[in-house]
Amino acid sequence: MNSGHMDLLSNALLKLNISVTPQIIEKFSVYRAMVMEWNKKINLTSITDDKEFVLKHFIDSVMCASFSGMNDINKIIDVGTGAGFPGIPLSIILENKEFILLDALNKRVQFLSEVIHKLELNHVKVFHGRAEDLGNDKDHREKYDLCLSRAVAKLNVLSEYCLPFVKINGYFAAYKSRSIESEIKDSLKAVELLGGAVVKEKDIPLSDEFQLEHQIIYIQKVKHTPQKYPRKAGKPLKNPLK
Repeated sequence: MNSGHMDLLSNALLKLNISVTPQIIEKFSVYRAMVMEWNKKINLTSITDDKEFVLKHFIDSVMCASFSGMNDINKIIDVGTGAGFPGIPLSIILENKEFILLDALNKRVQFLSEVIHKLELNHVKVFHGRAEDLGNDKDHREKYDLCLSRAVAKLNVLSEYCLPFVKINGYFAAYKSRSIESEIKDSLKAVELLGGAVVKEKDIPLSDEFQLEHQIIYIQKVKHTPQKYPRKAGKPLKNPLK
C-alpha cells in the first residue's frame, strides 16, 4: 500500500484525536496485506483498491472511537465481524480495551486468529459461533460495555443478536446506511422489548470529507433483556421482531 493512502488514514486518526505512531500504521498495513492474501482463498472483501480499502474498511471502522462514552468502555464485542471490521481496526488504536470478535464461519475465525497473533493483539480474542448461542451463554450475556456490528441486517434483527450481550447502561452501536429513519421507526418496539432505547443517530465525523457511507446508531441498554431472547439460531432472521 503506498504511503499516500496510509497518510489518508493517519490524517483521519489525528482528526479523531487518536495518537498515530509508526507501529500503529505498520499494523494497519500488515493487516491489509493479510486480508488481500487470504482473500484469494476465502471471500473476505470485494474492495481491493487501496484507497477504497482505507476509506471503507479502516477509516469507516475507527469512527466509533469518537463516541463520547468511550472512556468508560472497557469490554467490547464485535458481532458478525467477518474480516474483522470494525473490531480489528479499533483494537489497533484502543489497546487498553478488551475485544471479543464473533463470527459464524470457521475459515474467517482462522484468518482472524492469525491476524491477532501476527499483530500481537493480546487484548483481542476471537470466537467461532452464532450470536443467538453466545448471547445465551452466562459468560457473555450482559457482560459487555459496548457491542458493535457492521453486519448487513435490519436493525430489529441486529438488536436481537446484539442487545443480549450488553450490560445495563452499556451501548449497542450499529453501523447503518444514511437513509435509516424508516428502519429505526420500524425497529423501535423490538429495541424496547429487548431492553434498549435509541439514544441518537450520529453522523460519523469526517463523513463528508472522506465520503463515508455509514452513520452509527447508538442504542443504550436501559433494562435487562428478557430471558427468552435471543431466540434459537436462525429464528431472529426468519421471523424478525415487529
